[in-house]
Amino acid sequence: MTASGRLVMQGWWESEETARRKFTSWVGEYGSMPGARITLTDEQRGHTRR
Repeated sequence: MTASGRLVMQGWWESEETARRKFTSWVGEYGSMPGARITLTDEQRGHTRR
């Protein structure tokens, strides 16, 4: 997660299910922060979800 272009939080989860749950949680908790950008990336497949 970045805010105003600065990295403020990151995580890595082996389970896709856990990663998606955390992504949804972070959007709910931090999505309204000014300049927040929350990105979920599947590093094996190269897919990015914002």
